[in-house]
Amino acid sequence: MRLGAHMSVSDGKHMAFHRGRELKCESIQVFIRNVRSWASKPLIQKDIDKFLETKEEFKDEIWPIISHDSYLINLASIDTEKLEKSYRAMLDELKKATQLGIEFENMHPGVIPISDKEEISKNEALLQIATQLNKLMSETKDSKVKILLETTAGQGKGLGNKFHHFETIINKIKDKSRIGVCFDTAHSFAAGYDFTTKKKYNKMWNDFDEIIGLKYLFAFHLNDTEKGLGSRVDRHTHIGHGKIGKEPFSFFLNDDRFRDTPGILETPKGEDLKEDKMNLKTLRSLIKLKANLEP
Repeated sequence: MRLGAHMSVSDGKHMAFHRGRELKCESIQVFIRNVRSWASKPLIQKDIDKFLETKEEFKDEIWPIISHDSYLINLASIDTEKLEKSYRAMLDELKKATQLGIEFENMHPGVIPISDKEEISKNEALLQIATQLNKLMSETKDSKVKILLETTAGQGKGLGNKFHHFETIINKIKDKSRIGVCFDTAHSFAAGYDFTTKKKYNKMWNDFDEIIGLKYLFAFHLNDTEKGLGSRVDRHTHIGHGKIGKEPFSFFLNDDRFRDTPGILETPKGEDLKEDKMNLKTLRSLIKLKANLEP
């Protein structure tokens, strides 16, 4: 697995590569626009050029690059204005990712809104997401950016906590070369997927392959969680400090199927990166170990 972390783009998006090098990252994730606002200024050409130049410089060291979309985007919204804003923000994400030569755009599938006036079923919401994604792909048809749907904890009325949610969306996607899945360990554990023994780990991937298809798995978010199995609560914590524990991560790290797949940390961190260094050290220590848990 190509280990890395979410890197800050302060002082220029290209600086994410230099911060990644400091941590010996093999892959990184970044924000390429304001993720807490609908508004986003166009990229400046000199900044695009600097990012592309740095990406080329680091091409043998740090790849692939993942952009994480805005937390505001919800393609399952039944509010016309919010859905339009979500679509436009996601379109902006894809255009910016294309300009920067970024390979993957990560997004949470969506949340069914709570409304007193109108209800939408899970299946209707999933089909709406697929329709919006098809429109986005059509409008960016010359782009090679692949959209990754992230597994979620299913908090509230969040979608993406069950494998069949992804199956429903992907089945309706017209250009399947532009779609994939990012498996978040903390989210999936909170959603009820148990991978704490080798037997359970293997069963989970057999189910994933049968329902979604392993060919659609392109990235991991490697996070421990403060909450228990099936809690449906999203609370990331440091590797080995949560309910998953350290050893189960060795299953992922020693799985030859995922040798070239990015594994990105999204654990709590400070400006000095010491937490990322700690978590990456823990993960790297497991690569040489085969988990000793009983099947």
